[in-house]
Amino acid sequence: MQTVRPHGACPFKQHRLARIVASIAAALAPGLGMACTASTLPPFDATGTSGWVHTPLSRLKRDTDYRAVRDGSDRVLQAKANGSASAFVHMQAADPTARPVLAWRWRTDALVSAADNKDAKREDAPVRVIVGFDGDKSKLPENEQRRFSMAKKLSGRDMPYATLMYIWENRQPVDTVIDSAHTERLKMIVVESGTQGVGNWRSYQRNLVKDYEKAFGERPGRILGFAVMTDTDNTGASVTALYGALQLKCE
Repeated sequence: MQTVRPHGACPFKQHRLARIVASIAAALAPGLGMACTASTLPPFDATGTSGWVHTPLSRLKRDTDYRAVRDGSDRVLQAKANGSASAFVHMQAADPTARPVLAWRWRTDALVSAADNKDAKREDAPVRVIVGFDGDKSKLPENEQRRFSMAKKLSGRDMPYATLMYIWENRQPVDTVIDSAHTERLKMIVVESGTQGVGNWRSYQRNLVKDYEKAFGERPGRILGFAVMTDTDNTGASVTALYGALQLKCE
């Protein structure tokens, strides 16, 4: 008996079309058509060859000392601050919706006992992980645009449209969002609080999209780059910290 196919139903064409659709879906949504894999940022390297670069905050501030060291078999970044403040920065564009989870670990030998990140005069932290985001600065209020312009004059660099900063705080509860005293476009999120865990490696996984939306009340733009910072310039304290590799992961 001859099989009669419906008009236009060519198995070969349907199969080929299905493969094309699957390929497009996989390209547009990594987690949809194929397994989404984690992306680890380059290892810390004080020479700058891996893309990590020491970045002073101001000509008026003493720099924190950063250097790549070994912790067992791992290469980590050591930060020593003595009344100082500067950052270690890696510029890398990324789509936060593709791999929204930022994972990292850090260790500090002490907290900055006099620090209070709600007070501009005591705004220090033994460890910070920072993520900069792109956006349309022309839509910001005039006072914020003036702050961005002044920051560029002081540092010689354009500031991100928005910045998330994960910190170890002395007193504020975990998940507290602290508004920067300097700009509305920088929000600090407490991921560790108090002295428990000091001297030990502590690991974290944070959803950047959810944290950004909670902090800024809008969807994030593209990631511009990452940084770590150990700063004690406001309190004059001394502290040593270690940072492990940063990694972007799927939800």
